[in-house]
Amino acid sequence: MIRILKSGLLDTIQDLGRIGYQKYGVIVSGAMDSFSHRLANVLVGNLEKEAALEMTLSGPEMLFETDALIAICGGHLSPVINGESVPMWRPVLIKKGTKLQFGYAQKGCRAYLAVAGGFDVPPVMGSKSTYLRASLGGYQGRSLQTNDTLLFGKPSEASEKLIAGLSAGHNDRSFITGSWCIAEDMYLYRKHPAAIRVLKGAQFDWFDNNSQLEFYQKEFKVSSQSDRMGYRLEGPSLALEQSKDMISDAINFGSIQVPPDGRPIVLMADRQSVGGYPKIGQIASVDLPSVAQTKPGEIISFTEITTEKAQALYIEREKLIAQVKLGISLKLNREDK
Repeated sequence: MIRILKSGLLDTIQDLGRIGYQKYGVIVSGAMDSFSHRLANVLVGNLEKEAALEMTLSGPEMLFETDALIAICGGHLSPVINGESVPMWRPVLIKKGTKLQFGYAQKGCRAYLAVAGGFDVPPVMGSKSTYLRASLGGYQGRSLQTNDTLLFGKPSEASEKLIAGLSAGHNDRSFITGSWCIAEDMYLYRKHPAAIRVLKGAQFDWFDNNSQLEFYQKEFKVSSQSDRMGYRLEGPSLALEQSKDMISDAINFGSIQVPPDGRPIVLMADRQSVGGYPKIGQIASVDLPSVAQTKPGEIISFTEITTEKAQALYIEREKLIAQVKLGISLKLNREDK
């Protein structure tokens, strides 16, 4: 069990989303950076879809009231125990009575803390994800606050093996880190500015030639008026060739809408189920985690990608995750012998 001693800026329970309910107007939600979320779960022996704690820009201070196997992935929010940095992207065994403290984001924007067994909160419509605007799911439908307690589920067999391996001969330390981690070249930190790969949106041809060129050639700044629903971008004003009315249609994570003021909005995890603004672009799935790790005030730009290339990159990313899972499985099997 974890007790929150001091809440961070925005700490919510998220899994991979509430799938199958958009036709009823219920949004997907889920982790903003699903790549880091999935890997954090893999590192502690959970299913990839298990709920984890998403922390934004500045994290909480928490007390572990039971032993726990955790992994922290994503943005670097300066996790420390007793003044000692806690390594990320690897399994870490935390002993009962230990305080874990997060600071401000040094790299990236969001960090994910997964615990073996997952967080024991009731699923709503098949998901533990928190949707704040509707007070739905997660921990009482809200972000975590001081004195909240989070219970854990039952660890898997793989988690138990990891715990046993880390525990051996290290009973005097408040936390024990694994000797292995995920390779650094899988990390998602971008060097700003960096081009985000996008496909042409359904209404790309509605925009005038100058706007089409500026969309790919100019830089945009993520506005402070950005949240889990959408990132507002500051930069060139994009205009239609001529005014048109459109019927609201389906939108996706990463759809880039342009409202009448010409300032693009990148729709994120808590996006609405349909939208009525023209879409100039759609971010490739492989780059959504990078966008999710971009802070307000940072710069992004866009470059065109084909559907075929986007699909190939997605498959390549999935193969990398499968390799990580296989590597952990082989390591645990070797340690059993």
